[in-house]
Formats: sequence, C-alpha cells, structure tokens
Amino acid sequence: MGFWQTQQFCELDMGVFYIISMPMTTKLFSPIQFRELTVKNRIFVSPMCQYSAENGVPNNWHLVHLGSRAVGGAGLVIVEATGVNAKGRISPGDLGLWNDEQTEAFKPITRFILDQGSVPAIQLAHAGRKASTFVPWKGSGKVEVKDGGWIPDAPSAIPFSDKYPMPHALEKSEIDSVVNDFVASTKKALTAGFQVVEIHMAHGYLLHEFLSPLSNTRTDEYGGSLENRMRLPLKIAREIRAAWPAKWPVFVRISATDWAPEGGWDLEQSIVFAKELKKIGIDLVDCSTGGTLARADIPTGPGYQVRFAAGVRKEAGIATGAVGEITNAKQAEAILKEEQADVVLLAREFLRDPYFPLHAAKELGVDVKWPDQYLRSK
Repeated sequence: MGFWQTQQFCELDMGVFYIISMPMTTKLFSPIQFRELTVKNRIFVSPMCQYSAENGVPNNWHLVHLGSRAVGGAGLVIVEATGVNAKGRISPGDLGLWNDEQTEAFKPITRFILDQGSVPAIQLAHAGRKASTFVPWKGSGKVEVKDGGWIPDAPSAIPFSDKYPMPHALEKSEIDSVVNDFVASTKKALTAGFQVVEIHMAHGYLLHEFLSPLSNTRTDEYGGSLENRMRLPLKIAREIRAAWPAKWPVFVRISATDWAPEGGWDLEQSIVFAKELKKIGIDLVDCSTGGTLARADIPTGPGYQVRFAAGVRKEAGIATGAVGEITNAKQAEAILKEEQADVVLLAREFLRDPYFPLHAAKELGVDVKWPDQYLRSK
C-alpha cells in the first residue's frame, strides 16, 4: 500500500526530540481486489483505439503503446475496443479477436504487461452501425465496400448520421451468431493471456444501440420495453461470465446517458441495467457517456462523467469506474476518497503521459516501485 512519509516530532526524556515517519494511506495507490485478482493500484488505462492493426492483428505499435503504460505504473491496462468479428470493427485498422493469428499476436503483449506488475485486460466489442468508417487521420464517414469496407449490422436500419453507412437490421438468427462471436472471443482472450474482459456496451456501438430507444426501434423481443432492450446485452454478459474463469473478473462499460433532450438512454435506466449486471456476476461497471447521437450537447469539463459512476455505485451497489477529463493525482484521489467510484480510468492523460502513475505518486508523496531500469531517475 502506498504511504505518505509525513513527519511527526516526538518528545522523550530530557527534552530530546526524535522525528518519526507516520504512514498514511491513499486510495489511489491502495490495491483493489476483484474475486481472486489483486490490482496493485486504482489507476486503470482506459481502452483507446489506435487504428493501427492490419486484419485485426496487433503489432509492435500495440506492444509499445500498451507496454509503456504498464512500465509507467498503471494497475490495469485495457486493450482498445477489439472486434469479436470482422464486421464488428470500427474501422479496417481496428484490432480483432476472432482467429488464431490474432490470439497468438496478443501473447507477447499480455506477457509484457504482466512482467511489469500490471494486469492485462481487453475490451471486447462490436461497433454495430458505427462500423466500416475511416481511420480518423485518413478521413471521416463510411468506407465503401469497394474500398475495403462492409455493410454494418445494427438492431434497426437507422444510420448514425448521413455520413455513415446504412446498417443491416439483424435477424434473430444473426443475433445468435453475435452472441456466439462474443463467447468465442472471450475464450480466445483467455488463451491470449488476459486476466480481465470488459464488454463494450457504450459509445453508440452495437450493444448500446440495443439499449437505447433512439437506435433500437425493433418490435420483437429485443426492442420496445426496457426489459426487451436489455435482453441481448444481458444475454452476452451472462454467456461471457459463464465462459470466463470464476476466479477472474468481468467488467462492463456503459454510456450512462445518451445526452438526449428526451427519449434516450439515461442514468435511471443505467441503474436498472447495472442491478441486472450485478445479479449476473459482473464485477465493475465502467461509466462513460454518449455516443448514440451524432450531435449532442455534452457539458464537458473536469470529471464531468464522475457523477454517473457515483450514481450507479450508490443505487446499484456495484463497483464502478470513473472516466472523463481526470487529469491529475489530487483530483483522482478525491474521487476515490469521496466514494464516487472504486477506480479511475484515464485515456487522453495517458496519451500525454504514459508514466502518469509514477508522477502521481510523487505528487501525493507515495513511495511506489519504479522499474529497475529507471531507478536512476526516481
């Protein structure tokens, strides 16, 4: 456990004073237990797409990108949204986990993360109607089939925007195939050496699309009522929980609100959903927001999504992760001390500073282990 080296003066006989060190715990650098897995601190690397894979296969970029955050002291490192099938990728440059080549390529990455004392995790995803789009720095909108794109799948034939492809509304048999793909990817994640799986149910991608009435207008058992809209995401959560080792945790990332003026997915529904996830055995809800609407009025600012993690944690009684403009150690420590969340997930801040945990420890006066190769700079 981390500690501050605070000084206290102690007077003994004959007016002699001694200085002693008093350990004081911090939440940010205290370990957290999920089932039989202990994570050394509560600073997690949020999954961030790198758009740098070919045919879904990770490469040296992913090894260095993810490995450097483990070297930098993160307790847990989550690999970017990884497609459970080829059509589930956001772009042709996204990672995938549906074949043996991809599985084998992940192994040196997970081994390296483990060797640094961090936990390797992977976010399994299906992009739904937001698939077949350009790598961000190469353009925006849809990639045509003739250029290597594909027709994306969705709960309903409603495009994300006029710049995105018209999706194919999934038939019931195709929904079953999606479930099978998530389970198959889960088993491959285990083979690849991951210890945590996070199911992506946020940011307007497929499972979030089923949850939100703005993107799901189905009239069968997968649409309409909240119970029906939750049916597929809960089924996938249940199947993944059953396929994953009982000793290790399963996380779920949600968008706690669509930021819609009316009629969208919101915090109240997220709490109901989180309660159901808890019954299944999901260990943590990673609370983000947005992604369903191409244009949404989002009041961003430091920690702007923390209140959603706090609300889900309090009302659903499940561990939560807070994410969104968390950029310094004292802010992160306050979120945890005030019991608004159990862990913090950093994204852009980790892009700016791969060694954020080491710098945060110094800011809080915490003595943490540095890599032996870097000790000369501690």
